[in-house]
Amino acid sequence: MLIITDATRILVDATTELEGEAARRFVVGETAGEPVSEPARETPGSPTESVNGMHAPTTGPEPEHLDATGCVITPGLVNAHHHLLQTAFRTLPGTRGVPMHVWLPTMAAAYAAVGIDPESADVAARAGIAEGLLSGVTTIADHHLNWPAGASTDDTVAIARSVADAARALGGRLAFVRGSARDDPEQAAASADAIATALIEPGSRGVTADGLLQLAVGPAGVHSDSEATFRLLGEVAAAHGLRRRTQANEQVDVAIALEKYGRRPITLLEEWGWLADDVTVAHLCAVTDDEIALLAERGVTATHAPGCDLPMGWGIAPVAALRDAGITVGLGTSGGGSNDAGHLLADARLAMQVAPLVGPPLDARTVLGMATEGSATGLGRPELGHLRPGAAADLCVWDVSGVADAGVADPIAGLLWTNPGRRPRHVVVGGRVVVRDYELVGHDERELAADVARLLTERRAR
Repeated sequence: MLIITDATRILVDATTELEGEAARRFVVGETAGEPVSEPARETPGSPTESVNGMHAPTTGPEPEHLDATGCVITPGLVNAHHHLLQTAFRTLPGTRGVPMHVWLPTMAAAYAAVGIDPESADVAARAGIAEGLLSGVTTIADHHLNWPAGASTDDTVAIARSVADAARALGGRLAFVRGSARDDPEQAAASADAIATALIEPGSRGVTADGLLQLAVGPAGVHSDSEATFRLLGEVAAAHGLRRRTQANEQVDVAIALEKYGRRPITLLEEWGWLADDVTVAHLCAVTDDEIALLAERGVTATHAPGCDLPMGWGIAPVAALRDAGITVGLGTSGGGSNDAGHLLADARLAMQVAPLVGPPLDARTVLGMATEGSATGLGRPELGHLRPGAAADLCVWDVSGVADAGVADPIAGLLWTNPGRRPRHVVVGGRVVVRDYELVGHDERELAADVARLLTERRAR
């Protein structure tokens, strides 16, 4: 049991907050807001202390305490779209200010020079997941698109397992998306089936019993993958109860779809059976009003990724219009090859700042809701992204007492408007503290960074 004391404010969800006496004590076990109580401590003349309205038992393990004086508590952030492998390939020459047809082979050459295998996937994932945890991200959806040429099904299972093990070792939640980018359709489907069989229990709907690992499938998009890939991966998803994810309507995606098929990506996704309530589509920069209406009608969820879309020149998703149509919108960073950072709160700030360029402004609470419960909804995880009773106990404690927050009238809005690049003081996943006083618990971030540097140096020298 974990007891967090003396918070300035607690953001339960985008519409619910606690402050004053209600924020003085927040008690969690493996879930948040449950009537879980600490061992009784009596003082002369006072009744047995109660927690969350329940009288404390007289026996039980000693609770752990976190001091949140001068801090705001939020749900853990959910990064709905990342490419963790790219953590090892940031700011590469020839990848900035270039069109997609130049960016893709440049990245591919970098992967080939280093090699994609369980070791490189593990090293990159550990760095990327640690970066996320240190910036408040408790769940990452890793859309793994790149696989070694000629890899066997067993090879792909080993890569997926290495990423899953990296997340578990650090204490973060992972949604591993078996992606495809020009892969052979039948091989991609066989790999996805083998990964699901190896890593997830039958009948689990794609999530392990402890909730730390989820599997999904996801072609890169209609610009790179055929109808056969979408169909076969969709069949694997149906067989194992997995969510489906893809990317669409970056401007280059629209241009390629029109050239190859004479139709826009959303039309193709509809024809190929990939507009449904188990599908999340990332980017959606260049969408029409009719396409937005169709997405809403089909129950599709969306992921906004401004930290990737803006520097790549893909445009800005019309988030307000998507939300007004009834589409749930989450937030993702995309990968280090296009964003260079996995700091979701910084990208939430960016999303708020650029929204007026394509529609009405978005307020801070709305965007925080996107970065938490909006992203979790797209993963089909109703227990994540909020702190209502029964939620998974994933949360962040943000210190708002320093000069970067001086003069802030609204500390929740201030999380985005002030102090770009802020880090949480503490991070909790499933009731377990994984970041304490700005440091990973049980791991050294400098060693994780050194592991990436060592791997790149050794392999590029081969």
